[in-house]
Amino acid sequence: MVQYNLSSGDLAFAALADATRRSLLQQLGRADASITSLAHRFEMTLTGMKKHISVLEKAGLVETRKVGRVRTCSLGRRELKAEAEWIEAYRKLFEARFDALDRLIFEMQQEKDDGPAGEQ
Repeated sequence: MVQYNLSSGDLAFAALADATRRSLLQQLGRADASITSLAHRFEMTLTGMKKHISVLEKAGLVETRKVGRVRTCSLGRRELKAEAEWIEAYRKLFEARFDALDRLIFEMQQEKDDGPAGEQ
């Protein structure tokens, strides 16, 4: 079996790919919460919530601490600067490609509106 060593960026993108995990980050951005309260709020099993939190924790996006029997979650300290830069580079690339496509379509429309060469 092939073993992959995922980078922190890969882990972050994998964690953020899920809508529930993105919603969890929004919720934790408002206030820390126990895994149990998050499970109730998101109407899922405790086991399911623990799996989501584990993925976010491995990516460094969430931190947990246990006090007695309660495990409380908070936003992690990991910044997404490298991921934001990667996205921005591709945004610029696609923007340039779409601008070029817009120019091509405009030129083709102009040629169509002007009619075949020599006719006027």
